[in-house]
Amino acid sequence: MKDSKTKRQLSPAQRDELLGTLQARFEKNPQRHAKLDWAKVKARLDAHPDKLWSLAEMERTGGEPDVVGHDAKTGEVVFFDCSAQSPKGRESLCYDRAALDGRKKFPPKGCVTEAAAALGAELLDEAQYFALQQLGEFDTRTSSWLRTPDDIRKLGGAIYGDRRYNRVFIGHNGADSYYSGRGFRCALRV
Repeated sequence: MKDSKTKRQLSPAQRDELLGTLQARFEKNPQRHAKLDWAKVKARLDAHPDKLWSLAEMERTGGEPDVVGHDAKTGEVVFFDCSAQSPKGRESLCYDRAALDGRKKFPPKGCVTEAAAALGAELLDEAQYFALQQLGEFDTRTSSWLRTPDDIRKLGGAIYGDRRYNRVFIGHNGADSYYSGRGFRCALRV
């Protein structure tokens, strides 16, 4: 992940390339954003260029962000990571800093809460994960850490989601665990 001191701005060429990628994905997957047109999405992106950096980071790390909703009250457009499997560039991480610091043997390279913050995005929660799974079949061979409720985290656990046997499951592990097939998915409001 990028250092937080890194300039969070795209060059004009990077911006154009990202917008082209996002538009192509938007047009290829209309079932994810019925009744929303690209012009409205582009207008939001143009009005909030600071969010393009986060979308570029989500893309760079394998998330394949796409529009999954629109908040009529705020006008915000909602992006989720829509890669078929948990993003490859975000695997082998434990849940949070406390879990990472508490791991004595074989610590992973980082934690998902800090990695998501470095992207400028938020981890999907359970409800968002179920909403994503209504739009397609995701995590059929992988799993994704999810924002864990405080009561579970206080007991040392963390939750993840996956799809197996045509069903979506929410599971749990110790927050200090990490796996090569488990990454995390993000949401970004623009």
